[in-house]
Amino acid sequence: MVNPLILLHAFLAEIGLFAFLWIVVELLNPTESRIQRAQIAAVVGVCGLYLAWLFGGFYYVEVYGLHIKPLISASDAKWTHSIVMEVKEHVFLFLPILGTVILAFLLKFDSQLIENKDARVSVILMAGMVFLLGFALAGMGALISSGYRVALQAGQI
Repeated sequence: MVNPLILLHAFLAEIGLFAFLWIVVELLNPTESRIQRAQIAAVVGVCGLYLAWLFGGFYYVEVYGLHIKPLISASDAKWTHSIVMEVKEHVFLFLPILGTVILAFLLKFDSQLIENKDARVSVILMAGMVFLLGFALAGMGALISSGYRVALQAGQI
């Protein structure tokens, strides 16, 4: 049975990531109302990422670090923790912060984003990066889960 904390972590992260894709779409052809929607999306995205950070951290400390990590580390699939999980942890640490920067840019530049192409492109690129990195992290999570299942099936755990 999958732990509800990891489901909540993944669900909130996906909501946050799609909110950043929403920002990209709104800013491709900005108007006053699209910028307002992008600001709403940024709030949703930042909240989703910080909550995913919170639930993921709690899961890591209470479940993964105590029970799953030692089992994976003792198996032939130890690379899934020693490489993939380490990368995932470090990249995810800065995604909510980057999301906060995007929200700050959207609030600071507000309607100026219609005319200020450089600022708009910067926000689009940052939001796109959050979206793409986030889904790379989801793939890493799938690899880590696969490493655990492989170790179980091989009887190494």
